[in-house]
This record gives sequence, structure tokens and C-alpha cells, in this order.
Amino acid sequence: MKPLDPRLLRHARAARTYLALSVALGAALAALLVAQATLLADAITDVYLHGAGLRDIAPALGWLAAVIAARAAVAWAQETAAARSAAAVKQRLRAKLLAHVAALGPGQAPPAGAVATLATRGLDALDAYFARYLPQLVLAALVPFVLLLRIAPADLVAAGTMAVTLPLIPVFMALVGLQTEAANRRQFRLLSRLSHHFLDVVAGLPTLRVFGRAGRQAAVIARVSAEQRRVTMRTLRLAFMSALVLELLATLSVALVAVGIGLRLVDGRLGLATALLVLILAPEVYLPLRQVGANYHASAEGLAAASEVFAVLETPLPDRGAAPAPTGEIRFDRMVVRHPGRTELPPFTAVVRPGELVALTGPSGCGKSTALAVLMGFAAPASGTVTVGGVDLSTVDPDAWRRRVAWLPQRPWLFAGTIADNIRLGTPDADDAAVRRAAAQAGALAFIDALPDALATHIGDDGAGLSAGQRQRIALARVFLRDAPLVLLDEPTAALDADTESDILAAIRAHAAGRTVLLVAHRPSLLSIADREIALTPAAVS
Repeated sequence: MKPLDPRLLRHARAARTYLALSVALGAALAALLVAQATLLADAITDVYLHGAGLRDIAPALGWLAAVIAARAAVAWAQETAAARSAAAVKQRLRAKLLAHVAALGPGQAPPAGAVATLATRGLDALDAYFARYLPQLVLAALVPFVLLLRIAPADLVAAGTMAVTLPLIPVFMALVGLQTEAANRRQFRLLSRLSHHFLDVVAGLPTLRVFGRAGRQAAVIARVSAEQRRVTMRTLRLAFMSALVLELLATLSVALVAVGIGLRLVDGRLGLATALLVLILAPEVYLPLRQVGANYHASAEGLAAASEVFAVLETPLPDRGAAPAPTGEIRFDRMVVRHPGRTELPPFTAVVRPGELVALTGPSGCGKSTALAVLMGFAAPASGTVTVGGVDLSTVDPDAWRRRVAWLPQRPWLFAGTIADNIRLGTPDADDAAVRRAAAQAGALAFIDALPDALATHIGDDGAGLSAGQRQRIALARVFLRDAPLVLLDEPTAALDADTESDILAAIRAHAAGRTVLLVAHRPSLLSIADREIALTPAAVS
């Protein structure tokens, strides 16, 4: 990522405002540095050469105190603006990241662990970029230039020495920075991989323990953690090395200026006031560039994270249609969906007429869930078409289309919150009475009422605290509450006992009245409620 990446300004409007403010504050700070050095040099000269007393230099000391106070005020304004700007930029980037990931949809979005790391720790590391690095970058562009303009008329030789030695600092900083940037990218990507792997292990921990594989996964996490530690230590070594190089260059440059001033002062070719002015300003000329190098490493993780965020934001979104949601028969016409690394399935042709309850059957992996994913807009056919009422589904506004669809995935997800909130997920405005009716229809009301807070009972992520069958019934209640004209059910009776399954089948059959229902079925009991069956086979045509 560049020191000031244009993408940061393009995606985060607050950064533009802060950059403009930083320029103004940097110019003010440079002017205050010149005023402070001039007042201090003149006061010391008056005391040393002219024997001035405290009363004589009191006005100069008063102005000096005012300048120091003004510098403190500028520093405070810069810190405050940096904190507010960083918060605004992080909020905007997080919102854009999550919105873009949601728009990419399943299959194209990055892994959950990587997104979580980016949206939390990654973007939080931008604090150092805005609070320390960016202000110093602006100061490095302004302060040396302004100070050299003040030094040049007073001592052209010293100004020339500084002009020659100043570029050495950014040159060496760039040489070391290239290595540091690559190391930080490796470190952040390794951290994202570790986070994603750890999230997967935690989610599958019960299964791992049952099969005695938890210890092996712990060893994998330990190995990846050790690798991440090694990469982090390598990055820190580079950071310390660059700090040493920059400090050494700046110290030698200031020493070279000081030696030249001393020799000319002894020869009488330079006045004391001028010598003091240049000596006071010389370290300030090099300081911003040194600070840029030092603060770059503090913000490198944030820069790497921002670069990863921009890579996600620049991932092209699937083509979106704009046509209104159609009604009518659903027709799959020689549809083929390709998944990288998987065997290509044969073309699929089928027709689902309005008001039908159709069961998709066939062996696992033959494309039943894929057909539902295409109808939801989560996958796009590589060839062939899917039409609804004669309208190609790819030309339809996906948001408008999904408002007409109720979907139960093969593995429904319940979010941390109340049971009522989970049932209302697709219909947030539904009242409590409607939620209770949907829960009763799904056979979930009896166990919900037995909970301490009934519908207000809080559950954890993925329905933690509930059995698989209870989670399935809550997800079914979500579908029934949705009251959509098209219902897509992927194994709706999975994890249900026989008695509950018979009740749910009756509820699905009743709910299907006046609706088009497409369900994926493996159990013979599901076929009993279907109007007809579409069998997906190596030559699936119906």
C-alpha cells in the first residue's frame, strides 16, 4: 500500500477532510517552529553578547511562552482530529466491507474468519496510521520545506548541506520499507488464516472430540501460531533496523551541519544569532522524516489490513438485474453450474408450475441444493437459463425477487439473540401473535413455552443451547412467518423424530396451498406430500 493510498481517500470521505486539516495544522506548526527558534536565538544572543537582563528579554520570553502554548494547541487539535477521523474512517470502511461481503453472497465472499479479522483487529490498527503516521507524513512534506526557506537566507551553506542530506533519509526508508511492507502483508495474511482455522476448529470441536482429533487440531493451531510468531519477530527486527538506520542518518546529518556552523563561527564568518537559529532548526528539519519512518512500522498492520479491505471492496459484484420480480412457472433450461475443482454436472432441464409442491430427488452431489442456490441468486449458471414466467432470472432485481421467496437451507443458521428475533429474521415487523402462530405451525411452540422466557429466551450463535431438531423447527417457523409465494426447502425434516416429522409434513402441505414449493428430499416421507418428483440423474430432464 502507498504511504497515502488514493483508495483510502476514495472510500473514506473523512480521510479527505482530515488530510486537508492536517495540511493546515502542519503549516501552522512549521510557522510556530520558525517563530520559536527566532525568539530563542535572539534572546540567547542578547543575554550572551549584550548582557541583557531578565527584564530586557521579558517580552521575548512572553512571546516564546505564547508560541509554545500555540504549539501545544496545534498538537492537541491534531490528536483530536486524528482520533475522530480514524473512528469515522473505520466505521465507514467496516460498513462498506460488510455490505460488499453481503452483496458478494455465499461462494464469492472471503472466509468468515478472515472477514472477522479484517473488520475488527485489522481496521482497528488504522488508529496508528491516522494518529501518528499520516500527521508525520504531512509534516515531512511541509516542515522541512518551510524551515529551509527560513534557513537559506540566514546561512546558505547550512541550507545546502541539509538539502543534500535530507533525501538520504526517505531513500533508505523506502529501501527498508519495501521489506517491511512485504513482511507485514505476510503477517496479516497468516493472522487471517489462523483466525479462520481457529473459528472452524471451535465450530467443529464436538465432532473433533468424538473422533479423537481435537489434539491434532491443537497441534495444527500451535504450528500456525509459531509460524505467525516467527513472522512477527522478523517484522519487528526489520522495524528496529530501519529505526536505527534513520536515527543514524539524521544524527550524522545534524552533526555535519553543526561542524560546519562551528568552524565558520570560529572564523568569524557567521554571527552567533544566525548560528543559534540554524542549530535550533536543524534537528527540526530532519525530525518529521525520522518520525515518518518510525511511525510507519506502528501503522504497517493497519496499512496491510486496509489493503486487504480494498481488495475485497474491489472484487466485482455479480451482475444485478433491474427488472421487477416476475410470477409464473419456473423453467430450468439446460442449466449448468460450474464449481472450481469439482466435476461438472450434466445440464438440468425442468419445469415447476405455479401452485405445485415439487420434490427434487437424487443422490448427494447431483445438484439439488445448487438448483435452489441458483433460484436464490447465490450461484449463476455457467450456461443455460433459469426463467420465471418467461423472464430470465439474471435480469431480475435480486432484492425484489428474494422478497418473494422463503428459504430453508440445508443447515439453517440461528443468530445470537432471542428466539422471537430469529423467527422474525425475514419478517421483522411481525407481531408476537404472528410469531406464535408460525412457531405452532412448525411444532416449536410447545418447547419454546417450556423455556424460562419463552419467545424472549436468548440463544447463542448457531442456536447454542438448543438441540438440532429444535433449531430446525425454529428455522421452519421463520419460513412459515415469511408467507412468501415461493418456498424453497432443503431437507426440511432433517434432525426431526418420526412423530414431529409427520406433524411438520402436514404443516408444509397446508402451507403450500396457493404457493409454489420446491423441496429437496432424501426421505420417502417427504415424497408423500409432493405433487410430483423431479429426479436429478446424469441425464436430468423432466
